[in-house]
Amino acid sequence: MEIAIPIFERLTALDAVGPYEVLSRIPGGRVRFLAESIGAKRTENGMLALSADALLDELPNPDVIVVPGGYGTRALMQDEQMLDWIRSAHQTSRWTTSVCTGSLLLAAAGILDGLEATTHWLSMDVLREYGAIPVERRVVEQGKVITAAGVSSGIDMALTLAARIAGEEVAQAIQLGIEYDPEPPFDSGSVAKAPAEVVELVRRASARFA
Repeated sequence: MEIAIPIFERLTALDAVGPYEVLSRIPGGRVRFLAESIGAKRTENGMLALSADALLDELPNPDVIVVPGGYGTRALMQDEQMLDWIRSAHQTSRWTTSVCTGSLLLAAAGILDGLEATTHWLSMDVLREYGAIPVERRVVEQGKVITAAGVSSGIDMALTLAARIAGEEVAQAIQLGIEYDPEPPFDSGSVAKAPAEVVELVRRASARFA
């Protein structure tokens, strides 16, 4: 099973690496990082790089697509090479998925028209502008399209997908293997729970990064 994760400059590392850690453990699965050009792609803070080992055109028909997010998605929403690859790959994929603002690329490609979808809480309005129906759930399944909310939810999405592909027992074994049993030290992991001053702090930080 070919699993394609397209990467790009200013992506969020965990958006790609979280699903990779899960999906690379599916029996018979092979995860590949693709890009418009071979080589390192820097994450949004510039301190880490992921390497693309194949061009988008080298894997036109993957079984699974996982589109990560990050501030780099903004420019790619007008990048026809990336959008055309997503549209074409989606036609034959078994599963088309996204993490965080990766769903903005699915929306820009026309894949989310009229579908419920999620993204990072700061970008919900953009989803609506592109024809999707934004919902505040951590993982949203719409047929073969699965979208995940911000960053860490990509692990939840990948485990959901692993269960669809290989069965719940395999997915549970993967979850145990990576010891994914979160006990966050603070109950501020969603905009609905975080104190107002923390929400504002994140808004300001996001504006500076963007």
